[in-house]
Amino acid sequence: MSTASIDDRTELDRARRDFQQQLIAAGLLVETGVPGLYGRSGVFEDIVDGIDRVVVAAGPGRAATRLRFPPVFPRTSFERTDYIASFPHLTGAINTFAGSNAEHAELLAARARGEAWDPWLEPADTVLVSAACHPAYARYSGTLRDGGELLDVYGYCFRHEPAVDPARMQAFRMHEFVRIGTADDAARHRDSWIGRGLEVLADLGLAATAEVANDPFFGRAGRMLAANQRHENLKTELTVRLYGDLGDGTAVVSCNCHQDHFGDTFGITTADGEVAHSACVGFGMERIALALLRTHGFDPERWPAAVKDRMFP
Repeated sequence: MSTASIDDRTELDRARRDFQQQLIAAGLLVETGVPGLYGRSGVFEDIVDGIDRVVVAAGPGRAATRLRFPPVFPRTSFERTDYIASFPHLTGAINTFAGSNAEHAELLAARARGEAWDPWLEPADTVLVSAACHPAYARYSGTLRDGGELLDVYGYCFRHEPAVDPARMQAFRMHEFVRIGTADDAARHRDSWIGRGLEVLADLGLAATAEVANDPFFGRAGRMLAANQRHENLKTELTVRLYGDLGDGTAVVSCNCHQDHFGDTFGITTADGEVAHSACVGFGMERIALALLRTHGFDPERWPAAVKDRMFP
């Protein structure tokens, strides 16, 4: 890495840390002691609610089935997503105690000695949700109705990415619009939302660009998957430059074509018997909120009137 690249990286890390500290000092984010894990203030939540009004207004409305899931879902469904194969480093599995009184005594004794007590825990039947749409696919195993499905899914997600960058949270919310149907249905859905997503961000006063991207697949095989994803243009991110010319833009919206991955793993077929394809657009609520704070300032009362009118009617 060149000296210039090292200097740029250092400046970017400093800019991220400065922004994080400013948000905490302003009371917008609340420190928990774990990198990338924050509480939110009432003002921050008001901003997220305002963003969601704009997102919903641009969405499919009553044409979509609204689904809201808790931040955990069945381990069996998680395994069918194949997420553990591609993103083991981001996964959050839930463990719990299911032992005897004697084993509980051993756990307490180890804890009293300052030793690790988690060896007495074992996997539960739930896993933290990594993408808001993941819990939905099991519901559609089998044959889809004519025309397929259009879903509106909103919820918390978890990815183990401890970081100083406030835009890289371990727990965050995604509002997704998901299409399950034919290959053409899925491709049209993804493609249509690239332009529509840019319009949503423009309505919020954010300058965004569409970038071909790939997911952070793990390991050697993951590099091949990432290259294939980019080659086939399956993922487009809408990015905002939170830190000026430092680094790449921050993705705030993701438009993804899954091809037949979830149709295959969840046994979903179209009305004509073909393996179903799917696509989704995901709005990162916290990231958009951070982009608004970075762009318009920390006091929403002083934001541009056009933005406030859309978010807080």
